[in-house]
Amino acid sequence: MICASVNDAVVHGIPDDYRLRDGDLVSIDCGAELDGWTGDAAISFTVGTPRPADLELIAATQQALDAGIAAATVGHRIGDISHAISTVARKAACGMPADFGGHGIGRQMHEDPHVPNHGRPGRGFPLRHGLALAIEPMLMAGGRNDYRTDPDGWTLRTIDGSRAAHIEHTIAISQDGPRILTLP
Repeated sequence: MICASVNDAVVHGIPDDYRLRDGDLVSIDCGAELDGWTGDAAISFTVGTPRPADLELIAATQQALDAGIAAATVGHRIGDISHAISTVARKAACGMPADFGGHGIGRQMHEDPHVPNHGRPGRGFPLRHGLALAIEPMLMAGGRNDYRTDPDGWTLRTIDGSRAAHIEHTIAISQDGPRILTLP
């Protein structure tokens, strides 16, 4: 399964006949299954000549993902991941859709626990060795947290037309720290 979100599409973009243009910001979200196990990853990039603000947004989204992954250690809680992501987003003056985020992953694409991109440290599901999570910050340049859903019922767009970026990795929590399972 592949979603392609362009410019103001935050996540779940359904590919259509739109032709990418110079300067577009694109997020590709891919899910895959192998031998009964699933993985989920997303990247954001620009087409052709980038807008400096888009490069800053992508960098902030990557920093949010890195912070979330760094917080995904045995003994921490889901809220520690969420707080790490939201701290980076706030510092970058970016918004995030409040009711979307990461998830547990394993035999199915979306499993418990939900991994919000907003949260308080020390709260939520305890992180333990062997837990697999998809961590996926979605940052919106306009600074707002609200969004609208396209008529296709899937694509989420920023309410103010600002650009959005989405980056994701599937990780496993181990005694030795988080292990990224979806590196290229």
